[in-house]
Amino acid sequence: MANTSPRLLSRLKRKRRIRKNISGSQDRPRLTVFRSSKHIYAQIIDDTQGATLVSASTLDKEFKENKVEGKKIEIAKAVGSLIGRRAVDKGITKVVLDRNGYLYHGRIKSLSDGAREAGLNF
Repeated sequence: MANTSPRLLSRLKRKRRIRKNISGSQDRPRLTVFRSSKHIYAQIIDDTQGATLVSASTLDKEFKENKVEGKKIEIAKAVGSLIGRRAVDKGITKVVLDRNGYLYHGRIKSLSDGAREAGLNF
């Protein structure tokens, strides 16, 4: 990690601090978000089993078929509604949000708003 940027190191510190207190259970799994410069990914994870229950991203086939265009914030909201619909179809309504060290604004906030509108509670 010699060439790791201070911004990334700060995010990883925040991530460790958050993950100490957050874990997903069978009753209330963890909704985790990862964002890169081009894409955004979301997973609902049960940490007791160590299994991913639902996932969605901008690279999904279903997402690409809908051809959502616009700004990154609008695309993140569409991914949030996609993961929300998939979770409700599997019977998951309550989750805990793991923002993965990212600040709660912009794409992270937009994704969570889309998931809330689709029926997830957190």
